[in-house]
Amino acid sequence: MNSRHLLLAAAFAVLFTAPVSARISLPDRAEVDAEDNPRLPPYLQCVPYARRVTGIQIYGDAHTWWGQAEGRYARGFRPKVGAVMALKPSGGSTLGHVAAVSRIVDSRTILIRHSNWSVINGRRGQIEDNVKVVDVSEANDWSAVRVWYAPLQALGGSHWPVQGFIYPAKPKPGEKLAKPAGAAKAAPSRDPIGDIIKRKMKW
Repeated sequence: MNSRHLLLAAAFAVLFTAPVSARISLPDRAEVDAEDNPRLPPYLQCVPYARRVTGIQIYGDAHTWWGQAEGRYARGFRPKVGAVMALKPSGGSTLGHVAAVSRIVDSRTILIRHSNWSVINGRRGQIEDNVKVVDVSEANDWSAVRVWYAPLQALGGSHWPVQGFIYPAKPKPGEKLAKPAGAAKAAPSRDPIGDIIKRKMKW
């Protein structure tokens, strides 16, 4: 065995007999981002943030939360502080979205806490706290909303379909989901421009 082979053998012996804590490991994405720009938080998906701020222990993609909540958590179609608003997949969003309701402003406006929605400082995966969401459904039943989008510093133009709201409480025995009593009667829209566009485009 020549000297080169002996050196290689010695190097491998050191590597594989070293304690686990001493072995080389690569940093994960969050560690790299934090080191590059420590002022920015690491990338965070909507699901773990919603779980953290509401205490609702559901896992998996956002679009599965509504179904998973059945029998485990109370559900409904009206926002309440501490509830999770579950959005259906729509447009370019194939996994849906979840956000925590932080404040009720009026019958058509709430504030939410969520993550991985707006692009902030060129990055997704950022946290936004107490940003506006407006109900744009014709019946004021919270079946469609517009959501604050930071790059615009205004509500985004898309109408996002809502599955409903998941409340941090056990469902009542025999509880059945029903649309709010006033849902059948259309309420004045808060988005008249959007209504005009929908009529013109026949959406």
